[in-house]
Order: sequence, then C-alpha cells, then structure tokens
Amino acid sequence: MTEKKVSAKSNNIILEDREKLGISGVEYVESFNDNTIVLATSKGGLSIKGASLNISKLNLDDGNVTIQGVINSIIYTNKEMSSGKGSGLLGKMFK
Repeated sequence: MTEKKVSAKSNNIILEDREKLGISGVEYVESFNDNTIVLATSKGGLSIKGASLNISKLNLDDGNVTIQGVINSIIYTNKEMSSGKGSGLLGKMFK
C-alpha cells in the first residue's frame, strides 16, 4: 500500500514600503477594485485594503500575485469563509 502526501502550496507575503505586495500560494482572485482585493490562498481567504490598488502581475499557474498601490491592511479569513458561497451577512440571510 502506498500513501500519497498532499502538499499544500506555501503561502508567503512580501510587503515593500507599503506600496508593493508580493503574494504566493494564491488559488484565485475573488474580487478587486481600487480599494479592496480579495484573494483565496492555500491558507485561507486574504483581503487587502488600501488606495489605488492594482494587480500588476497575476500568474495563477504558479500562484503568484503582485499588487501595487497604497497598502493599508492585510487580513486573513478562515478558508471556509473564502469560498464565496453564503459568506457575509447577505449570504446567510438568503440561504
């Protein structure tokens, strides 16, 4: 009997001068605008808030994203919450 090891992608964040953010382990981009970018990573949901945010590089095959702009906050959420289905107050109300 052989065992398969499932290796999760590593998740790293590099913030340079609060203006350039490099993230690895990104599975997909849930939503984005000039003030908020929401990503699903191998370690859970990730919300980036700031001003003039722009996804300058996106490679989902490698799981790498580069974001530029003024970074004000980086917040992790539970992996279950990042699925997009039924998350948030309205999603719970209209199940």
